[in-house]
Amino acid sequence: MTQTLSFTNTLGQGARTEIVSNPHCAPGYGPAQEAVLNDAAFARARATIAAWPGYAPTPLLSLPGLAAEAGIAGLRYKDEAGRFGLGSFKALGGAYAVLRLLAREIAAREGIAEPSAQAILAGDHAATVAAITVCCATDGNHGRSVAWGARTFGCRCAIFIHATVSEGRKAAIEAYGAEVRRCAGNYDDSVREAQQTATREGWFVVSDTSYPGYTEVPKDVMQGYELMAAEAADQLEAPPTHIFVQTGVGGVAAAAAAHFRRRHGAAAPKVILADPEASACWVETIRAGTPTAVTGDLDTLMAGLACGEVSLLAWDVLKPLAFAAVSVADADAVAMMRRLAHPVPGDPAIVAGESAVAGLVALMAAAANPEAAAALGLGPDSRVLVFGTEGDTDPALYEKLAGRPAAEVRAEA
Repeated sequence: MTQTLSFTNTLGQGARTEIVSNPHCAPGYGPAQEAVLNDAAFARARATIAAWPGYAPTPLLSLPGLAAEAGIAGLRYKDEAGRFGLGSFKALGGAYAVLRLLAREIAAREGIAEPSAQAILAGDHAATVAAITVCCATDGNHGRSVAWGARTFGCRCAIFIHATVSEGRKAAIEAYGAEVRRCAGNYDDSVREAQQTATREGWFVVSDTSYPGYTEVPKDVMQGYELMAAEAADQLEAPPTHIFVQTGVGGVAAAAAAHFRRRHGAAAPKVILADPEASACWVETIRAGTPTAVTGDLDTLMAGLACGEVSLLAWDVLKPLAFAAVSVADADAVAMMRRLAHPVPGDPAIVAGESAVAGLVALMAAAANPEAAAALGLGPDSRVLVFGTEGDTDPALYEKLAGRPAAEVRAEA
């Protein structure tokens, strides 16, 4: 039976935090999860992405100051701000999915086996690739990755953004040569407009969310994301006891949960989802036990997480793997951005964008409340992993929220 705990936290402006336990959480990794994320698909993704120019594992930082404050044994922060120069982990998913789509299309159109990434990068199939247009809806980071992938591999690209995506993020996508179309409504409205336009124009949607009839490409996206989790697992001295990870549609959380479950089996960490309270589709989905949409403008500062509908593939993975879901307030996210930019003694200064800190907020809020800590099994022996999924992807907004320029924070790191 689902259990709910609600309390006023001690972060930021003292917002409410809600924790919803998942009664479907279970050991093992079954056929439904294997059909989405498995060792063979990940091995291909890892080998492909690791061969791209500029690939390097991102840092895994230790935060002993915040760990001591939380009363836990250790806290590690996977810093994705430098990933391929795009500023977020999304570089792993969207661009990889573009490449996989192009390989399948080249094979079908030219009547050959799927070409290698090296052959596509070398321009061996340039004429075929140039006739293909990819598109997607985005809150910012996924669109940037798809646009970068399209430019890198030589196809055309159109990106759909919703009403509240910042002009800074729009300009960053356009810098990679994509056409950007702004839509009325929220993220989920832009997903539908991208699909409708693609159907009409003969384009190919490269989405990070899945829905009925559209699952193949999102699998590729999630397989790319899994590399971030694998790097973290390789960098850790011992497996974490907990992972706190932010959710938009749920792709990155599913990738992390799946990787650690396959890698560690019964010793896998508890996975806690962190959901913006203004777009808490995972809190509501865990509460209901079935994919549940939230409606409205989904107006949260955590723009990369402003999604009202969960990815069906992510639900297939997370239904048995997620331990709980936690709501996160915008004010608390801003407070955490500032704390990382002005670190506590012993911790490095970190440039963390507004969508990067939800997992860390959920951890610190729960750790400071005895009942919440007990519900999540947090204590002095806990080793926690969080994913800092973006840096200053909108530099002007970052400086306004964090209280200092990103360059100044990096100089202090």
